[in-house]
Amino acid sequence: MNNFTFQNATKIIFGKGTEHQVGEEVKKHAGKVLLHYGGGSIKKTGLYDRVVASLKNNGVEFVELGGVQPNPRVSLVREGIKICREENIPFILAVGGGSVIDSAKAISAGVYYEGDVWDFYIGKAEVEKCLPVGVVLTIPAAGSEASTGSVLTNEDGWYKKSVDTELFRPKFAIMNPELTYTLPPYQTACGAADIMAHIMERYFTNTPDVDFTDRLCEATLKTIIENIPIVLENPEDYAARAQIMWASTIAHNDLLGTGRVGDWASHQIEHELSAIYDVAHGAGLAVVFPAWMKYVYKHNVPRFVQFAVRVWNVEQDFHNPERTALKGIERTKEFFASIGLPVTLEQLGAEEERIEEMADKCTAGDTETVGEFVKLNKEDIIEIYKLARE
Repeated sequence: MNNFTFQNATKIIFGKGTEHQVGEEVKKHAGKVLLHYGGGSIKKTGLYDRVVASLKNNGVEFVELGGVQPNPRVSLVREGIKICREENIPFILAVGGGSVIDSAKAISAGVYYEGDVWDFYIGKAEVEKCLPVGVVLTIPAAGSEASTGSVLTNEDGWYKKSVDTELFRPKFAIMNPELTYTLPPYQTACGAADIMAHIMERYFTNTPDVDFTDRLCEATLKTIIENIPIVLENPEDYAARAQIMWASTIAHNDLLGTGRVGDWASHQIEHELSAIYDVAHGAGLAVVFPAWMKYVYKHNVPRFVQFAVRVWNVEQDFHNPERTALKGIERTKEFFASIGLPVTLEQLGAEEERIEEMADKCTAGDTETVGEFVKLNKEDIIEIYKLARE
């Protein structure tokens, strides 16, 4: 196990009806906010009205900016930065899922920066100061409600890049599992793949002597595997929804990565898919991750055997460890398919002709490698995309 420092300052307010506390929480930080949200579903469900009422009851002024899309766009972020500056807004309230939260984080960083906010995402500048952000979570998936990350898409060239900084951790996250009852089945399934991917990126590591966090990762994976079918059958099963929502946060608040080095190649490979084809991030991960596994498993067969046995309950073949490892990869892909997710590039609508372009973007023209478990160059990534066609 490696040395580590773990600190997560996000206050979690979890349970039924907790969205009514949002005004009280915001007031502790500011008297005026940018109310940031997506395409209007919060208005259809009544959440918008409850949030607005809570803000007004606590004397909090607000300016609205809706319209966040899945794979949030830098153009809307620039608009949010302009609003915050003109209206002298000191706090951003994100009401939605990971895309809304990531967009809010980007706005928060851009307000104090004289250059273009995209500079942070291409490594041209580092975030030194940002506005505080609060969250009312509606989709358990990205884990952005308690993470250091923000992912943004630039329509100019369709690039999707990320930034990580401790400054991005939200001040609070209000999490009511009831708010997820109305999620469409496909969105619920995409969320499951996203959560599982966050765990697996940490699980497949070269760091030795990390059995404790291995066990935490395995338990969190099994929680998703067991509860997603339940909510797909009964969307208003509160107990299962609560398990999923809390597992989503734990999957990406850095706890599971303590003392170990994660991989993150699959996320970078998927970002090229969702940037060009605008597919749901979780759907892209459901396609990419099993293909990545097939490509790299020989690097550490025992770890893949452990994954197969502990997570998927595969019976261990002591005479043929590779067979056990491959069975675990197969079970992963089968699970994604069973909950209604695509598992091939063809199902995503991705074209074979653009594989080289995506691999080139992923590796900055083959000048960089991605991943830590196995460092991958452009040709490696092309092979992974090809495996994802099967």
